[in-house]
Amino acid sequence: MALSRDLILVVDDEPQSLDAIRRTLEEDFDVALASSADEARRCLQAREVSVVLCDQRMPEQTGVEFLKEVRQTWPDCVRIIVSGYTDSQDIIEGVNEAGLYQYLLKPWMPDHLLNVVREAAQARRLQTGIAHLDMEVRRAPSALRERLSQRRERTATAFAFEQILRAEGSPLDAVCALASRIAVHNLSVLLLGESGSGKELMARAIHYASPRLQGPFVVENCAALADTLLESELFGHRRGAFTGAYDDHVGLFQRADGGTIFLDEIGETSPLFQVKLLRVLEAREVRPVGSTRAIQVDVRVICATHRNLEAEVQSGRFREDLYYRIAECTLQLPPLRERLGDLALIAQRLLDDVAHANGKPAMRWSDAALRCLLAYPWPGNIRELRNEVGRAVALSDSLVIEPGTLSPRTLQGTLGAPPAPAMARGGEALQLPRTGTLQERLDAIEAAILKETLIRHRWNKSQAALELGVSRVGLRAKLLRFGLETKEVPT
Repeated sequence: MALSRDLILVVDDEPQSLDAIRRTLEEDFDVALASSADEARRCLQAREVSVVLCDQRMPEQTGVEFLKEVRQTWPDCVRIIVSGYTDSQDIIEGVNEAGLYQYLLKPWMPDHLLNVVREAAQARRLQTGIAHLDMEVRRAPSALRERLSQRRERTATAFAFEQILRAEGSPLDAVCALASRIAVHNLSVLLLGESGSGKELMARAIHYASPRLQGPFVVENCAALADTLLESELFGHRRGAFTGAYDDHVGLFQRADGGTIFLDEIGETSPLFQVKLLRVLEAREVRPVGSTRAIQVDVRVICATHRNLEAEVQSGRFREDLYYRIAECTLQLPPLRERLGDLALIAQRLLDDVAHANGKPAMRWSDAALRCLLAYPWPGNIRELRNEVGRAVALSDSLVIEPGTLSPRTLQGTLGAPPAPAMARGGEALQLPRTGTLQERLDAIEAAILKETLIRHRWNKSQAALELGVSRVGLRAKLLRFGLETKEVPT
């Protein structure tokens, strides 16, 4: 039986916008469309909605006005506004009353919109789970409360680095080893890596492996909000600080007190905001907008960016003093193309998750499909791989995923693109074939990967099999097939 999916309600009076958002979300969620506030109310009354995604400019009332009503009547729904830059002041004035989770600017990018809605749905599920657990704890006798607390701590600790899937000998081993050592110290951490390389997962692992694991873990994407909204969201504001500020708003730094705040895409912030953030990090206190009194906070800060911040400092786009404040320890996460030994494990885990979420039996990758995945450079990293897995599950008519279900982009990149950087070892790049049938090209790629791995491990078949995620017997069969049984260890 298929698991129930989160229902996303999209409210917009423009049919083209409704259709565009529906097409972006429908693979991951059930999507309900409403072209007016009245139609949206009927949907909310009839069905359980996880996230409401509303356009700001509608003929009957603004999106903020409608989401204020949603907050009062359906408070469990996560509320997101989609609008243009010209509406920013309206959003600022209504951000507290509407209790907005996020503010998306037009024109939005499909990947960004999908990730925001995924995070919003996950936040709702986590909040619901925490509320149920807290209720259970309050009702339980002291002995049971203690056991629940211990179970929660064990779960949080296990969540840490064990959830970062990787094979033995992965390039991530050294990163995780360093991260686990610094997790117990109250250092600011800067995570560097390409988009989709798992920076937020690493930040969560550091939090749950630290003495702050019982405290909150709060996330904010600095690239998603304008400066004024970001300042209010992080530092809070006081009633009357600006038009529409009818109540005090507690910022994320205060909510993260005793825990960790993760500031994603810190490199996208403006110099003016960087000055304000530096003050908070140096003084360990925040001053809400409109307040004259500073509030002490005890928060560990983990930042992340896909940019080269040292180069940004040299060019004057990022403050040097803030850089040294947030980079007490720096971790560089390798892209997926440099983790070929991990790719088969990650692809299978994602396949298991997607198949289960769609109510399908266990599925697996064919050898040919895996060869395609290994040969593609994955510029979008694990996020792109997750999308590819979702497509393959949807298009596959059997329980074995074949290359024909992969996207043209992946197949084209597999057969026509230059080899990924990780495929160049010892100064000799593995050249991808440009002629022959699909099977002949895939066989050539597989043989090249096998030979490169064996040479690098000095023909130790056990180590090569572990890295490639195959059994030693399976590896031997492949070597016999491609005539690679002869040792070719470089002198």
